[in-house]
Amino acid sequence: MKGGVALGAGLVALYTLMISSADGITKLIAGSYAAPQLFVLSSAIVMALSIGFTRLTSGRGRLREGLRTSAPRAMAIRSGLTVLACIAFFNAFRDLPFADVFLFIGLMPIIAGLLSGPVLGEPVRPQVWAALVAGVIGMLCLMPGGIHGVSTGHIWALTAAVSGTGSMVAARYIGRFETNALAQVFYPNLAIFAAMSLALPFVIAPMGLADLGWAVAYAMFLFAARWVVVIALRLLPAYVATPLMNLQFVWMVAIGALFFGEVPSVGTLLGVGIVIASGVWLLYDQIGTAAKTPATSHGKARPASA
Repeated sequence: MKGGVALGAGLVALYTLMISSADGITKLIAGSYAAPQLFVLSSAIVMALSIGFTRLTSGRGRLREGLRTSAPRAMAIRSGLTVLACIAFFNAFRDLPFADVFLFIGLMPIIAGLLSGPVLGEPVRPQVWAALVAGVIGMLCLMPGGIHGVSTGHIWALTAAVSGTGSMVAARYIGRFETNALAQVFYPNLAIFAAMSLALPFVIAPMGLADLGWAVAYAMFLFAARWVVVIALRLLPAYVATPLMNLQFVWMVAIGALFFGEVPSVGTLLGVGIVIASGVWLLYDQIGTAAKTPATSHGKARPASA
């Protein structure tokens, strides 16, 4: 159990590096293309990779079985929430400065804590709430100016945070019924592909070879990140995993400084320090709890009810 927590934390850290790399590529090429074009292309590549890896692990003649899910209703909910999160984050980033959107991303651990109790039966202890609040304070330090007034962009950002967290909680719920991580990568991307294809004819633009290469790299990072995070969410409670995901801001600071010439302010460095401290606190608390708790089953519900 203790080793599983450590492995889950390591996978979350790897996830944050890969998803930050994907975000960096998005920042590089997003100004030239509409979101549906990038989402359709990347989702198609991610689905192809999911099918390819499934064939390698399950055999060519067992593709359908390899992508079968034992929790179809929960998978449909996760897929719908993933599509909503993609649309909401796109609109939030379009209407708001990055820092304002990041404030709402910082609220995701709190949302995960609120959802984990009723959805997953994982009550959050007081010391964990304290760590979550510390993490949000750290996020606030990243944007000392704060948010001035409520706008449509803020509503989109809140919608993105809630739906994105809901998708992660659904991933952990599905992980109680099955170990097939690739199914959790394939179906949400299938939903994104289908939804974004509706808008693609209205926004498609010619794409040069260099940008096409960046789009492929984006999809590769996205595929690996989503595969890794599904496995991590089987090993860690959602309210522990999401604060650790704030390590993404550390990678963002590094990528911004190295590739975009963005020098972090003192407030940014302070916020990152608080975020890291809160994540380490949560990890330490979870490892201590795991060491005191005997290994038991999850008390899985029947997949038919998922």
